[in-house]
Amino acid sequence: MEESNVLINMREDRSFHVRYRMEASCLELALEGERLCKAGDCRAGVSFFEAAVQVGTEDLKTLSAIYSQLGNAYFYLHEYAKALEYHHHDLTLARTIGDLLGEAKASGNLGNTLKVLGNFEEAIVCCQRHLDISRELNDKVGEARALYNLGNVYHSKGKSVACTGTHEPGELPDDVKNALEKAANYYEENLTLVTELGDRAAQGRAFGNLGNTHYLLGNFRSAVLAHEQRLLIAKEFGDTSAERRAYSNLGNAYIFLGEFETASEYYKRTLQLARQLKDRAVEAQACYSLGNTYTLLQDYEKAIDYHLKHLVIAKELNDKVGEGRACWSLGNAYTALGNHDQAMHFAERHLDISREVGDRSGELTARLNLSDLQMVLGLSYSTNNSMMSENHVADNSLNGARPRVGRRHSMENMELMKLTPEKKNHQETVADEGFFDLLSRFQSNRMDDQRCFFQEKNRFSAAAVAASSSPPKTMRKSFSVSVVSPHTDEFLDLLASSQSRRLDDQRASCSALPGLRLGRLPGGNRDLDDDFFDILIKCQGSRLDDQRCAPPSAAKGPTVPDEDFFSLILRSQAKRMDEQRVHLPAAIKGPSSS
Repeated sequence: MEESNVLINMREDRSFHVRYRMEASCLELALEGERLCKAGDCRAGVSFFEAAVQVGTEDLKTLSAIYSQLGNAYFYLHEYAKALEYHHHDLTLARTIGDLLGEAKASGNLGNTLKVLGNFEEAIVCCQRHLDISRELNDKVGEARALYNLGNVYHSKGKSVACTGTHEPGELPDDVKNALEKAANYYEENLTLVTELGDRAAQGRAFGNLGNTHYLLGNFRSAVLAHEQRLLIAKEFGDTSAERRAYSNLGNAYIFLGEFETASEYYKRTLQLARQLKDRAVEAQACYSLGNTYTLLQDYEKAIDYHLKHLVIAKELNDKVGEGRACWSLGNAYTALGNHDQAMHFAERHLDISREVGDRSGELTARLNLSDLQMVLGLSYSTNNSMMSENHVADNSLNGARPRVGRRHSMENMELMKLTPEKKNHQETVADEGFFDLLSRFQSNRMDDQRCFFQEKNRFSAAAVAASSSPPKTMRKSFSVSVVSPHTDEFLDLLASSQSRRLDDQRASCSALPGLRLGRLPGGNRDLDDDFFDILIKCQGSRLDDQRCAPPSAAKGPTVPDEDFFSLILRSQAKRMDEQRVHLPAAIKGPSSS
């Protein structure tokens, strides 16, 4: 009996030492992972954190920290599905053991990840939970972070629509405007709090985002004030990257204020810092912005110089979209100078590149530019074989000679449209109307191309086929009873069951948390709130959405800035092209005609 007790004690002792070594090993692995992540090697850090999870631990605080660090590391590696998974594990663990502070942090991390995935409504719920708990705990630092995160979510929600190319700053749908106004309010609340806390770095971030939000809302003077403060704080910290961004943002705001000279000075500082940072893509963006600014200033020689620099870097970086945009800009500038041969060359190149990269919007623009040049030159142009032939047009003397094309108006005396919030010219040119009409039809066709049509062969009589041709197109897409299979209900039940199982497979249960070496969890084991549990289910559902194919987005290149005021240049160029068109002589009317 005594011997058996000794054996039991020995086994317990060995078990204790094994657990101790495992705990030490898990902690050592986690600490090395943290060190590597802080050193900037998140990929290696993830390997150590994953190894720590494999070893496991009974220390819930350690496990929570590992989950949080793993989620953050995957976030910085842009592996958002994995980041979502570990932040969800962290949140589940924190709520189960009643750790309010841990729950707040996990909710904030989960909200940030959902924001990047575009799941804005779910992100708002998580960030609001972070804010509520921080205020409950009187955690001012946590409250400031939650306010900033909420501002980011609403900002991203509004920007996702405002920057698609269909809207200019200040011209936004009501729902987008409301989202951006909420973002501005949260940034201002955050700014007030971080100012009280004396956190200058946080103030700089808030001023930058507040300026960007005001820019999208069309509040350009407010944007300037915010970015000036961002610039001041960036200089205090010697943050050259933030300083460069502030200069660029100030240039963008002054463009829409119509103060092009001031904008050019800020873009020059942007270019200087981009070269200092050896960032070729940002250098190209600055050249592109300067080229557009000098176009608006009607200094076309300088515009061409900067656009050629942009073109060189775009080719160097193999940025076909940027190369196409540079060719488009160069074509416009050469047209303004009356150098129509060069204008035609770059317009053709823009068309070729747009076709190559599948940029249908760019292709439409290139075709319209070529059409305008035809009218200026009096040429017939074939975009299929890139051949031109003369179109002999009779002049006023009807002598059969081709009219001489020249600069019919002084380019120096032409007034460019200033698109300011106070005054906008609503008279669209013929080229604008044609472009937007083509673009509208093209976009609707893209939607039609993605629709699914269900047909069954030999199920329709001739009379039914004839009748089906009369209703509108949208009516023909609806289901009829004759098309539905008798086994449809069984199939739908099977599909629903399989989909629900896929969701169940992804849900985290407290007993199955990776790395947890406990039969049960100690602590409060607090029930999840119904509203918050709903959002967790939505988070899991969104993981399925992340695997679906998204519709094609507008072409974007690394050397083209987000704020390239494309439509502003387009309309000013369209006005100039109108003034250079060759008009056919009107028919001579006799005295009897009326």
